[in-house]
Amino acid sequence: MRIVMVGPFGLRPKGTMNVRALPLAKALAARGHKIDIILPSWHLPEDSGKSWEEEGVGIRNVPLPPRLPGVWHLWVAGRMLRQVLALNPDVVHCFKPKAYSGIVALNLWGLQRLGVFTGRIVVDSDDWEGKGGWNEIEGYSAFQRIVFAWQERWGLIHANAITVASRALETLTWGLGVSPSAVHYLPNGSASGKLEEGDGGWVRDKYGLEGRPVILLYTRFFEFSIERLIEIMRRVVTQVPTVRLLVVGRGLFGEEERFLDLARAAHIGSAVIYAGWVEHKDLADYFAASDVAIYPYDDTLINRTKCSVKLIELLAAGLPVVADRVGQNREYIKDGVSGILVENRMDTYADAVVRLLSDAELRSRLGVAAQKSVWSDYNWGRLAAVAERAYGE
Repeated sequence: MRIVMVGPFGLRPKGTMNVRALPLAKALAARGHKIDIILPSWHLPEDSGKSWEEEGVGIRNVPLPPRLPGVWHLWVAGRMLRQVLALNPDVVHCFKPKAYSGIVALNLWGLQRLGVFTGRIVVDSDDWEGKGGWNEIEGYSAFQRIVFAWQERWGLIHANAITVASRALETLTWGLGVSPSAVHYLPNGSASGKLEEGDGGWVRDKYGLEGRPVILLYTRFFEFSIERLIEIMRRVVTQVPTVRLLVVGRGLFGEEERFLDLARAAHIGSAVIYAGWVEHKDLADYFAASDVAIYPYDDTLINRTKCSVKLIELLAAGLPVVADRVGQNREYIKDGVSGILVENRMDTYADAVVRLLSDAELRSRLGVAAQKSVWSDYNWGRLAAVAERAYGE
C-alpha cells in the first residue's frame, strides 16, 4: 500500500511528527508498505527542500518561499498538495486536522468529490486544538483560533477515517457525530523493546546527588499547577529532608523561573536541581540517576485528551512513576502494578512518593512491570495494525 503522511510542521522542534508519525511510518514500512512523509519545515528552515530516507521512510521537506503575508501560507500548502498528488497514494494520513495538514485534507476532500483523487483520507488527532485545548495556551491570534477550531471540527467530520491518540479524543470525536466504526484508537507508543542503558553516575556527580534519594520531574510545566507541585514537594521534603528534585525540561513561556522563585519562597529551593532542557541522547542518563519519577497532571481538557510521550519514556525506562489519575495516565499505568495513580490531592501524592522512596523492592517491581507493559501493549510494531485498519486493510 502506498501511504503518504502529511504534517502541519517539521520533525523538530515540535514532537508530533518526530515521536508519533515517524515511528508509526517506520513500523508500517517494516510491514511492507511504501511510506513518505511530507512536511513544511517552517520551524526548522535549514531543512527546507531537503529529502532523505530513514528505515524505509521517505522524508520530504517542501521548499519554503520568502515570508510574504498570506501568499506564503498558500504557497506552502499548494506545494504540499502537489507533492501528495504526484505520489499517487492509496492513503493520505494527515497529522492534526489544522494548519497545513488541515488545508491539504480539505483540498483532497474536494478532489475526491470530483473523482480526481481516489485515495483514502485519514486524519490523526493527538491533541484537542479548539476551545479548551491548545487554542487557550498557544499565542495564536483571534483569527487563527477561529480557523483552527473550524479546521478541527471540519476535518474530523469529513475524513474517511480518524485515528485518535486518547480515549477522551475518541469520545469527543463520537460527539461530533462521527461513526464509531470510523474512529480508531491509536495511542502513542514505544519504538522498540530495546532501551539504551543510561549511566546515571556522571549526572549524580555533576549535581552532587550521590547518596541522596532523587525524584525526577520530566516536564513542560503546563500540565499542572506550579503551586500544587511546590506544596507536594514541601510535604515530601518535610518527611525526607535529604531528597532532591531533579527537574528536566523547560516551560512553554518561562514557567520554570516562577517555579524556582516559588520553591525558594517555600524554603525548598535547596532541594531543587534544575537541569533545564536536555539533549534526547542524554535523557537515559538522567533517568538512570533518578529513583522515582513524578508526573503531576491536573484534570483539564488538554490533559484528558493528550497522550504524553514523556510518560511513555519514563515507563519504558523502568522508572517507578507517581501520576495523577487523569486521562491517558489511567491507560498506561495500572495502579499498584506498573506505577502509582493518585487522586488530585497533595497529601496523597506526597505520601505515595515518600512510600516509593523508602521501598526499593516496590520501586524495582513497579519499574519492571511498567517496562514490560509499554513494550508489549504500546509497541509501534503492534500499533501499526491499528493504522492499517484505519487505512482500510
